[in-house]
Amino acid sequence: MAEAGSFAEKVKQQADIVRVVGEYVRLRKTGQNFTGLCPFHQEKTPSFSVHPVKQMYYCFGCHEGGDVFKFVMKMDRCEFPEAVRTVAEKCGIPIPRATERSPEERLQNQQRTTLVDIHREAAAFYARQLHQSNEGKVAMAYLEDRRLDREATVWFGLGYAPGSGDALLRYLKSKYPEKVLDPSGLFSRDQGGRMFDRFRRRIMFPIANDSGKIIAFGGRSMGGDMPKYLNSPETSVYSKSNVLYHLDRAKESIRQNDFAILVEGYMDAIAVARAGIANVVASCGTSLAEPQIKLLSRFTRRIVVNYDADAAGQSAVERSLTLLLEKEFDIRVLTLPGGADPDQYVKQNGSDAYRKLLGAAPSYLDYLIARARKTDRSTAVGKLTAINFLMPYVQRVPNALLRSEWASRISSELRVDEPVLRESIRRAAAERRGDVRPRPELLAPAVAPAERRLIQMLAEHNGIRERLAREIADNQLHCGLEFEKVFEVLISCAASNQALDPAAVAESLTEPERRILFEAVFETSADANWDEAESCLAVLRQRTVSHELVEELAELQKKIESKLPFDELKRLLARRQELQRRLIGLPASQAGG
Repeated sequence: MAEAGSFAEKVKQQADIVRVVGEYVRLRKTGQNFTGLCPFHQEKTPSFSVHPVKQMYYCFGCHEGGDVFKFVMKMDRCEFPEAVRTVAEKCGIPIPRATERSPEERLQNQQRTTLVDIHREAAAFYARQLHQSNEGKVAMAYLEDRRLDREATVWFGLGYAPGSGDALLRYLKSKYPEKVLDPSGLFSRDQGGRMFDRFRRRIMFPIANDSGKIIAFGGRSMGGDMPKYLNSPETSVYSKSNVLYHLDRAKESIRQNDFAILVEGYMDAIAVARAGIANVVASCGTSLAEPQIKLLSRFTRRIVVNYDADAAGQSAVERSLTLLLEKEFDIRVLTLPGGADPDQYVKQNGSDAYRKLLGAAPSYLDYLIARARKTDRSTAVGKLTAINFLMPYVQRVPNALLRSEWASRISSELRVDEPVLRESIRRAAAERRGDVRPRPELLAPAVAPAERRLIQMLAEHNGIRERLAREIADNQLHCGLEFEKVFEVLISCAASNQALDPAAVAESLTEPERRILFEAVFETSADANWDEAESCLAVLRQRTVSHELVEELAELQKKIESKLPFDELKRLLARRQELQRRLIGLPASQAGG
């Protein structure tokens, strides 16, 4: 969100959202707004609106909405700073020169640049060792046995770390002081403080960031040294959760094909890429991390997960799925026959066989149901076990339509009662409302007309909004409402006498809450007066009374059902009748709460 006084805030104030959005969407003026076909979902009738006065957009079909920066971030799949720069350039707003860095910032930047240089030098050193040293000949023979010839090793930058313990150190010390080499992650120290090579007797895989700069290494042991694979530690230029192996070479192919293949290890990624399928990346760990998923989303929202078929690989698939589902990826899962990993399968069966399986990879739903069907479902306990296996994934499906599809498929496949299952899924999803971003098109509760009008008044009508906000807040009339949070942020704005910025306020709301706020703002509304406000407030007061009566009746019923003396029971029954008459006397729209 743009901070007050910042360059981003200046751009937001000067930008013309209609002009910016118009470069992506064909807009047509409709009343005071502009409309067009939504770029975020398929539609034939325009439901996408741009509000030129409030400088915001909203789709009444898929409920996406926000300010000009959010629009550019979603369309260009970029981060906030890049979106600010893009909007500024499109609107002809001069971009200020970068401020002079502090001495500390300049030093840190210089250190990062030096570390990248050191890793480039190390990669060249390891490559020479592989192709020119006697030790390297043994490593090269191993790679050739894995069907990696010299051309492949050069293309992927493979190398070899000799076993002497200080070969790389001696080479780099001729160019860099020891204090500069120390934080590179390429060296360790013994108990006496002496520095030595971290990687020894290992085939080396350079790890590059998405721009192609080498920032770390993975080393595969050539002897009995453990672990089998050893990676660089985290440094100022390398964080393993922010890097995907081979992404620097794969990103253009991922964009062109609009999907990525995710494998586990270096050799898997190399084998698939050499088979002519360049859009492959490796997580180089047991499962994806959220920053890696965010990195992938810059290039595609479609992914085929092809981890190893062993128990560890299946567990990694399932952990990755939970994060990918929350980020609304279109996911398929490829499990290769015979328990083979991608490297083994491509070598044994060829690229055409792999491509065929890739094209037939089942959706994540089919994969998970197949896993659930392996449990013994002949008993009620077995069926419950299968459903409980699926439930964590159901909770993370952010779209109500997809959850509905899950219910139908699961009930059919596992032979459970569909209505009961649907209710279980609905509750499971609701319980995780704070952890996922639901799009409850089917399950979203309707907002009462009086509540909607009050939201409009608090958002739009400056003449009465402060008085209205005080009345609601003082009497807690919004407490317990489905959209209580919307009232809270609007009351807060009114109390501080701030002008409402719907797009900014929406950042703190859930999807259903943003939806009701944006729709209320976009609706054409007549001028409000206090008499109309008072009539809407009366509805909330009646609702409060209704809730109090219902709660008292519930407590009363508990007492009646317990063992009581006759006189006490008679008194409570009379009280119940009185409460029921009062409840019946309320307007029908309020009696049900």
